[in-house]
Amino acid sequence: MMEDVDEVIGFLKEKADAAYLVGMQRYGIDNTKAIGIRLPELRKLAKAIKKDHQLALDLWATGLHEARLLASLIDDPAQVTQEQIDNWTKDFYSWDLCDQVCGNLFDRTPFAMSKALEFSTNEAEFIKRAGFVLMAEYAVHDKKSVNEVFIALMPVIEREAWDNRNFVKKAVNWALRQIGKRNDVLRMIAIQTARNISKQEHKAAKWIASNALAELTPR
Repeated sequence: MMEDVDEVIGFLKEKADAAYLVGMQRYGIDNTKAIGIRLPELRKLAKAIKKDHQLALDLWATGLHEARLLASLIDDPAQVTQEQIDNWTKDFYSWDLCDQVCGNLFDRTPFAMSKALEFSTNEAEFIKRAGFVLMAEYAVHDKKSVNEVFIALMPVIEREAWDNRNFVKKAVNWALRQIGKRNDVLRMIAIQTARNISKQEHKAAKWIASNALAELTPR
């Protein structure tokens, strides 16, 4: 079992695929800090390493794209602090890094919803995206939260639907749809929120509403 960051990085470099590295750009992934390793390979390695908070911190500090993805897979949510969330989120530069870290790790911490609300007003594109990705991933992964937790997010989703930046508007839409798919009560509230959003005079809002209504409205 690998416990040393240099050993892990050496292993990652052995697995690097130059063709995949180039192909990452086709999916809009910033590969300037990457070496080209597919996510299934990283998940396989994470299972072998198991949870290791310190190694996750060390991997993140390398700045290597795949090392940071791996860090999100092996870190222990119980040991993640609000300061760590803030620091890691400031390092987001690519949608896949944002989504993986939020969906693998941050949404499993006690700070998930408070950080989602905090990040929802941030001016930085990927930090703001993180706020809504957290909402979406929490809606998928947390099976015990009551409806009120998600109902409280609807005014935030409606308020921020104006943002036309690609990675923000898609995350806002994602959060709305995932909350609406939790159960029938939330679906009806999400539909009404989407209808409210559709009345906004913003291109992003029109798209968010239309896309959400197409998925949530019964046929």
